[in-house]
Amino acid sequence: MSVISWIILGLIAGFIGSKIVNKSGQGMLMDIVLGIVGAVIGGVIFNFFGAAGVTGLNIYSLIVSVIGAVVVLFLYHAISGQRQLR
Repeated sequence: MSVISWIILGLIAGFIGSKIVNKSGQGMLMDIVLGIVGAVIGGVIFNFFGAAGVTGLNIYSLIVSVIGAVVVLFLYHAISGQRQLR
């Protein structure tokens, strides 16, 4: 995957993950970073359970990335003490 693909996937996954966890986005840059980190974490989680991780710019990779972004967001809020979950 190219860098542009990672940024696009990261932006979409980070935005969706932010909406799932706390109903508001974290900001465009934070959404991109969160989504890229979420894609990596989601890939690790899926590989641990024997499934494929991020395979390209497709729906399956988006689902993996969103799951990873949600995990990262929950950890971020737990560590930082922000309890904006509604």
